[in-house]
Amino acid sequence: MKLFYSPGACSLSPHIVACEAGIELELCKVDLQTKQTESGGDYTQVNPKGYVPALQLEGGEVLTEGPAIVQFLAEQKPDAQLAPEYGTLDHYRVLEWLNYISTEVHKTFVPLFWNGSDGEKERAKIRLGNRFQFVEERLAGDYLMGSEFCIADAYLFTVYSWCDTVGVDTGNWPKLKAFAERMAARPGVQKALKEEGLL
Repeated sequence: MKLFYSPGACSLSPHIVACEAGIELELCKVDLQTKQTESGGDYTQVNPKGYVPALQLEGGEVLTEGPAIVQFLAEQKPDAQLAPEYGTLDHYRVLEWLNYISTEVHKTFVPLFWNGSDGEKERAKIRLGNRFQFVEERLAGDYLMGSEFCIADAYLFTVYSWCDTVGVDTGNWPKLKAFAERMAARPGVQKALKEEGLL
């Protein structure tokens, strides 16, 4: 399988999940400005949406959207136990977290990365503060679902890591800080970060 990624972008989440599951991926870096792959190909021929991640499967099919990709990867290696069993309440709790991170946190960063006005940026920082505070208050264990790592943790770690880059104050979130430090020390996370040139 081939993962189309941009270093440190949301594609880091499925990259982490693959590393945690022991799935070897072929990596193909994408320039999000020019929409070209590192080999000079037109990325929109792979993913017409023009953004990462995209996962090209062995038969040539392409799967897009990070939350779908991380679930797919977890199901390829069920013994790694990166997602709760289908049909259990915990399974839906993980989906709940993936959706919250995707719609309420990830998308709120858009004005901060893509030339929002000063007013849009300030409003985005306020909203992000509220969204991350919600997570801070619900982090009862080492990870989102308690004591064990799951696919939603990879996504939370990825978006939280953007805070310093865009000037979001994280000083009031000690649980999130500890979570990020715990995540950064995981071998799978270290492997993904190194492969993307982020360490």
